[in-house]
Amino acid sequence: MEQSFYEQVHELVRLIPAGRVTSYVAIARSLGAAKSSRMVGYAMNNAHGTHPPVPAHRVVNAKGLLTGRFHFSPPELMQQLLENEGVEVEHDQVKNFKKYFWDPALEL
Repeated sequence: MEQSFYEQVHELVRLIPAGRVTSYVAIARSLGAAKSSRMVGYAMNNAHGTHPPVPAHRVVNAKGLLTGRFHFSPPELMQQLLENEGVEVEHDQVKNFKKYFWDPALEL
C-alpha cells in the first residue's frame, strides 16, 4: 500500500536525530515535492497523537524560526523540547541554525 504524503513526512521526521532540526522546505524537497512546504506544515499539525510519535518540534522554518510553536501546548513547549536536546533557541529562533540543521537530502 502506498503511503500518503502525511505518512511520508511523518516517517522522514522520525529520522531527524535528537539535537538537530530541519525545515519544512527541506522535507518537501527531499520528498520530491519542493513546492509543498505548506503541506509539510499541515502534516506536522496532524502529527500529534500518531504512533510511533513524530518529533514535530524538530521542524522549523527555513530561517530557523519556531513557526510551529503555537501548535504545542503550551507554545513554549517546542522551545523546551529543543533545548532539552541541546539546541540553542533565543527569541523563538534556533541560534546558529546551520550548526543544528539536518538536511535529509544529504543525510539519507
